[in-house]
Amino acid sequence: MENRQETEELNIPDVLPLLPVRDVVVYPYMILPLFVGREISIAAVDHALSKDRMIFLATQRDVGDEDPAPEAIYEVGTVAMIMRMLKLPDGRVKILVQGLTKGRITEYLSEKPFYSVRIDRIIEPAAPENTLESEALIRTVKEELAKIVALGKAVSPEVMVIVENMQEPGALADLVASNIGLKVEEAQGLLEVVDPLERLKKVNDLLNKESELLNMQARIQSAAKEEMGKSQREYYLREQLRAIQQELGETDARSEEMAELRKAIENAKMPQNVEKEALKQLGRLEQMHPDAAEAGMLRTFLDWMVDIPWGKATKDALEINRASEILNEDHYFLEKVKERILEFLAVRKLKKKMKGPILCFVGPPGVGKTSLGKSIARAMGRKFVRISLGGVRDEAEIRGHRRTYVGALPGRIIQGLKQAGSNNPVFMLDELDKLGSDFRGDPSSALLEVLDPEQNNSFSDHYINLPFNLSNVMFIATANQMDTIPGPLRDRMEVINLSGYTEEEKLGIAKRYLVPRQVKENGITEEIAVFSEEALRTIIAKYTREAGLRNLEREIGSVCRKVARKFAEGKGEKFVITAGTVPKYLGPPKFLREEEMEKNEVGVVTGLAWTPVGGEVLFVEATVMKGKGGLTLTGQLGDVMKESVQAALSYIRSKTAELNIPEDFSSSIDIHVHVPAGAIPKDGPSAGVTMATALVSALTKIPVRKEVAMTGEITLRGKVLPIGGLKEKILAAARLGVTTVIIPIQNKKDLEDVPKTILKKLKIVTAANIDDVLAVALEKFPPPAPKAAKPEPPKTKVRTRVPVPAPVRGKA
Repeated sequence: MENRQETEELNIPDVLPLLPVRDVVVYPYMILPLFVGREISIAAVDHALSKDRMIFLATQRDVGDEDPAPEAIYEVGTVAMIMRMLKLPDGRVKILVQGLTKGRITEYLSEKPFYSVRIDRIIEPAAPENTLESEALIRTVKEELAKIVALGKAVSPEVMVIVENMQEPGALADLVASNIGLKVEEAQGLLEVVDPLERLKKVNDLLNKESELLNMQARIQSAAKEEMGKSQREYYLREQLRAIQQELGETDARSEEMAELRKAIENAKMPQNVEKEALKQLGRLEQMHPDAAEAGMLRTFLDWMVDIPWGKATKDALEINRASEILNEDHYFLEKVKERILEFLAVRKLKKKMKGPILCFVGPPGVGKTSLGKSIARAMGRKFVRISLGGVRDEAEIRGHRRTYVGALPGRIIQGLKQAGSNNPVFMLDELDKLGSDFRGDPSSALLEVLDPEQNNSFSDHYINLPFNLSNVMFIATANQMDTIPGPLRDRMEVINLSGYTEEEKLGIAKRYLVPRQVKENGITEEIAVFSEEALRTIIAKYTREAGLRNLEREIGSVCRKVARKFAEGKGEKFVITAGTVPKYLGPPKFLREEEMEKNEVGVVTGLAWTPVGGEVLFVEATVMKGKGGLTLTGQLGDVMKESVQAALSYIRSKTAELNIPEDFSSSIDIHVHVPAGAIPKDGPSAGVTMATALVSALTKIPVRKEVAMTGEITLRGKVLPIGGLKEKILAAARLGVTTVIIPIQNKKDLEDVPKTILKKLKIVTAANIDDVLAVALEKFPPPAPKAAKPEPPKTKVRTRVPVPAPVRGKA
């Protein structure tokens, strides 16, 4: 009370220098040191010391503001007395101030060299003495302060002694607020409350909040300490138990597990560097707590290291004759592939250490590419592994994920080797042409290392992160077409093309494999369902038109299911399927051979095309009509085929005399070229001779022989250029029933790949230029000259007699 009275008796000037303080709110009767470093603040201190040592302390709103504007400083502050001042070596000033009374800034008089402000002194009303409310509030505040001090709040004992002896609400509120570490906003809010009891209530609320926070903090620390103590206690007990068991000659389950894992690593026949890394990781695992997060990851890694066949291999069956029997038993035809496998076995028999070949079987669906891999493995006595690459877009599918990822696993190559259990299996990469790529990487690029004989002896999987020797693996890839396979990947493989089957081959395969398999799968026997040879020929010719065998097997399976139903219904005990009864089971024929070839027609030519699923037949139609030289192309033709039509037309225009075609035909008629099945896009560099023949036939009105099919590209000089896919095209012509096939003369060497049974049925004509083609394809060649028109008889003049009127006789 004496201090307050003394303060009231002090003469407080209306104008004082302003000292903005950063992170503290100064209350009346509060003594604290301040470090002054800003020039404007040092100037304010110097001015106060030169006068009456009084200065106004106001807190700035933003702590980081180095040059606060008037609006950035709170209006309510404290008038303070500078008790001491000390200049520091770094240029700053340290002052000791004591708060005297509250004040409010009413006006900023000047800003340079320091803020000079006019203030109004805030007179605090006297609190009612000895009321029950004030007494209870004072006691509550003291108890709450003692409680938070007991919970760990740092308050000096001297302050606690002063608080115990203090009974004035306003002074108590200011003292407690200045010692419990309030935020600047909270402390400033208390400073601006004038009523003592109201201010003490707010302090009590803040003390309650601080007490709850300290209680929560104590519970969290206690729980953490308890968990840490529990883990340490378990560790010590586990170590003591291990020591006791070692003294008794016993071991715990974890020790046994680690010992078994160590033994498995030593017996896995790993390379020296791999075994060293595995034992290093095992040592780390032994030092870890079993519940540690990394322990599970390390254990999974070591399990993979043990399961991978580092040194396990199967012994090759090098009996060439036995391998030949197995290949012939499993597959009919495919002589080129069988020969390549037998060559590999022969070389392996003579040279023990050699790099595994990398074969790529390319052909239409259903020709036996995948099943051929199983036969190769059986013939060689190796394990067989197959992975499908269709739709794979993530590089990690090949190389694996890094162990840092959750749920990481090795790539499909290492997984396949683990599945095989040997490091030299026959490994089939199915659907290689259907690999994709996106932001996760390019799997085809990851396969470059796998399929390179010079690199795959040290293949590195991201998960294992150690080199693995893949040179003993025999990789076999399959694809429907080579166009979508990147060039570098294609260069690493030995490509073997598998074409479609002929009717005779399909008949043999159906007898040996398809019919027995479908009869067995549909629950009947070969005594119940008997397929005659003519029935199978009918199904092949009239119900399927494909390069492979899948549709043929489906049709045979459909017949077997219908037979099974009749047998189950008791409608017979033996069913003989003949050519005449096939429509009863399968309905009317789906394909008719002669439907497009009933007679020789003008402007209709049979062309041959290659597709990824085998050879196909295209009928090209051309017609002419009166017009002004227009050319219409329909049938979804691609750019290459359109250019073939233009080249053929240009050649014909340059040879009008030899072909006996009027020279002005290009300005007097319109030409329309159409390829049926217009909804199907068609393109390719082998339709030139077909287009030229159709145009010549249409312009000369000479029919094209129906039994002739052709393929080849044409130049502007009339030369016939070579094409690809000759075998598939000839097989397609044979399926249609064509008897003569015209091919480019440079493709004569490719006839070695065509089965001799097909060549015996067909007449192959080689053509060097378009005249050779027209001589075979047209009924007459060269075309006869157009007949000369009969001269018109001379016109004779006809004299016409003009009638002369007769004289009129009669009376007037």
